[in-house]
Amino acid sequence: MPIIIEIDVMLARRKMSVGELAERIGITPANLAVLKNGRAKAVRFTTLDALCTVLDCQPGDLIRQVPDGATDAEA
Repeated sequence: MPIIIEIDVMLARRKMSVGELAERIGITPANLAVLKNGRAKAVRFTTLDALCTVLDCQPGDLIRQVPDGATDAEA
């Protein structure tokens, strides 16, 4: 059950840089990169709330689950 983080998609839609997003939500660019690249083991609800507030989106716009064994085309 892979979890896919789609912060890049929202950043592109909002024409915002990673550095700007990190500054606006109050975390380091390095920590945002860990989350953005899917290497984070957890995310705090306060961070998720800040992401959604700044990017004007819902949690489901940033996070999705892909069934085990799904191909890239199916994901």
